[in-house]
Amino acid sequence: MSDLSKFHWGEKTYVMGIINVTPDSFSGDGIMTGSEIQKNALDQVRSFFNSGVDIIDIGGESTRPGAKVISWQEETDRVIPIIEAVRKETYMPISVDTYKSEVAQAALHAGADWINDVWGLRADPKMATVAASSNAPVILMHNRSKPAEAELQTHLGGRYIGSDYTDLLGEISAELLDSVSIATKAGIKKDHIILDPGIGFGKTTAQNLELINRLDEICALGFPVLIGPSRKSFIGYTLDLPPSDRIEGTAAAVAVGIVRGASIIRVHDVMQIVRVARMTDAIIRMAKSSG
Repeated sequence: MSDLSKFHWGEKTYVMGIINVTPDSFSGDGIMTGSEIQKNALDQVRSFFNSGVDIIDIGGESTRPGAKVISWQEETDRVIPIIEAVRKETYMPISVDTYKSEVAQAALHAGADWINDVWGLRADPKMATVAASSNAPVILMHNRSKPAEAELQTHLGGRYIGSDYTDLLGEISAELLDSVSIATKAGIKKDHIILDPGIGFGKTTAQNLELINRLDEICALGFPVLIGPSRKSFIGYTLDLPPSDRIEGTAAAVAVGIVRGASIIRVHDVMQIVRVARMTDAIIRMAKSSG
């Protein structure tokens, strides 16, 4: 579904379920398990369907702090069989989580609909052309990740500790609009653009908390906004909890994000967060209708 006209931004929150085809996902949910990989992926997707997911996001390279960079060929080999299998199961939108144009091109050919680029079209100069030529919607994420600014702890995982901003929301907004400019100059339609402020990417714990609380300033840029707080280290470092125990922290971040205007929530724990999203929607819709 490359047409976003069926999405009614502002009327409900859409939930994107994460399928990590990786052996080293920070969240511990990677499905890279040899010959069982396709079965495991489809089982996960079916569980997401039953829980009310709206979009499936499939990625083949971990983006956690300190993660190993893999070749576009290896990433393609990981994601294409899964995209093809999921496409046979549903007409639901499939997003490919990649910043490499070769992977995106192959994924779109295999049945993916959207491109979710964690570098906002700035890592690969060919990516914008791939998206424009295929008329694919793009998720443009803000990212200032630098390995030198990452700190790793066994219990809590990786986080960024040296990220320097003079004006956090102002700089994130300006850099997102730079990505929008790259997109539109390549021929990507404005109504095919979704923004992601990049929670957890080149931002400290305090900066991530502030970003969620001020998300309405990103929404004011005039594009649908996606956030991905799920199991992120800012939750772990706030609550002193490992990834497996961060669902309540994720739920709190999601609820505040929705109140501040988020249109899409990208999460691992689909069943629980669909419920959080529906409940939050019900509360804020009632407040708006009676206001």
